[in-house]
Amino acid sequence: MQSLKLFKWTNWRLAAVLVSVAVALSLPAAPGLAVAPNPPPFGMLCTTNGSGTPYAAFTLTALSGTISLSDGNTMYMWGYSEGGHVFQHPSPTLCVTQGQTVTVVLHNTLNVPVSVMFPGQPDVLANGRPVQPEYTAGALTSLVPTAPPGGDVTYDFVAKEPGTYLYESGTDAATQVQMGLFGALVVRPTLGVNYAYNRTESRFNPATEFLMELSAIDPYQHQAVQAGRAFDIRQFRPRYWMLNGRSLPDTLYPNYAPLSPFQPYSALARIHPYDAATNQWPALTRHVSVTPVDVPFHPHGNNGLVIARDGRYLQDGAGNNLAYSKFSMDIGPGQTWDTLYTWADIDGFASGTHKVSDEVTIPSELNLTYGMLYSGSPYLGDLAAMPPGTFSMNACGEYYIISHSHALNQVTAWGQGLTMQGMGTFLRVDPPLPNSCPN
Repeated sequence: MQSLKLFKWTNWRLAAVLVSVAVALSLPAAPGLAVAPNPPPFGMLCTTNGSGTPYAAFTLTALSGTISLSDGNTMYMWGYSEGGHVFQHPSPTLCVTQGQTVTVVLHNTLNVPVSVMFPGQPDVLANGRPVQPEYTAGALTSLVPTAPPGGDVTYDFVAKEPGTYLYESGTDAATQVQMGLFGALVVRPTLGVNYAYNRTESRFNPATEFLMELSAIDPYQHQAVQAGRAFDIRQFRPRYWMLNGRSLPDTLYPNYAPLSPFQPYSALARIHPYDAATNQWPALTRHVSVTPVDVPFHPHGNNGLVIARDGRYLQDGAGNNLAYSKFSMDIGPGQTWDTLYTWADIDGFASGTHKVSDEVTIPSELNLTYGMLYSGSPYLGDLAAMPPGTFSMNACGEYYIISHSHALNQVTAWGQGLTMQGMGTFLRVDPPLPNSCPN
């Protein structure tokens, strides 16, 4: 069982967020965002164009905007938006199929040259020619051809290998990537959309596919860029640590929550207990990092099966499966990790089984501290009475497993450790289907 004291911190703040989640689910998305028809409230959201055809085409616009931080501050950012839509952070998640020819037209509205680089994609063309670095007065200025202010550049490549990839600016990356010019690229295998790679061991439940984009912000760098001042990158020091462009507890908002209008992607993962009869496949989480340091990221009490890194399935030269179970993932700068998760009720925590009652004595109420997400019962799917005055946000007897960076400075806002913010979210385990849980 997870410690119920975990949520003693900032109860008022978390309560406000969870109430806001219920409200946000019934409100329209912020105007101007690229919203797919009937997007799910949680899970990875794909931006697609050309699905099912040999070609996939996107237009990305580099522009500036502002995001909200969980401590009440706002931050000036850059980003790529899809088509003519408004600024969003992080940039759209581009989803294509293995073998497709991908075209990305970059339009630049910023006052400096910018570009898009596609690590892991071979034979990329820019305006029809193989990509080459750009030099100004003999000095390297960009790893790939750029779009000047007000200009455009077109990139093409064939998505040859399935996997999870990063796309980012290849121009003054120490500034432009940190300012927000990055996003995730997902190449789906020819084996099918319910596989992460062309291996049967990579099968997952498409309803439980999640993306975690790890990033960091030094507000002094952003202030300098906004004011047009030089910034000494040697002084770079992250003060904010983000998941999908938000920090805890804002990571719990659903997708396209109006309360987070320019940060559309939720980081809450929702799964059900593994059931061989009805839920035979695990959840898939794709991790993408643009942080300047390693991030030891993990969900408490639940190992993940690491199946791939940097867009390549873990296998030896003979093709033997090298996937391995891991508790904490040390995700490095620029890396991607793909992990399968299951939560199996092997100890009988589900309502009606109660096997553990023969093994565990529940302490008396005098010795308990009730967390605000506690249901009143230790059993999955149960809602039970609690002492008068106890406030609970638990909806249907679900479990919450916190997932966060284990570097404690990365779960703060501006280094303030009194309240748990920063790079954190939850893995929510709902009772077995059918259940009474709201969407």
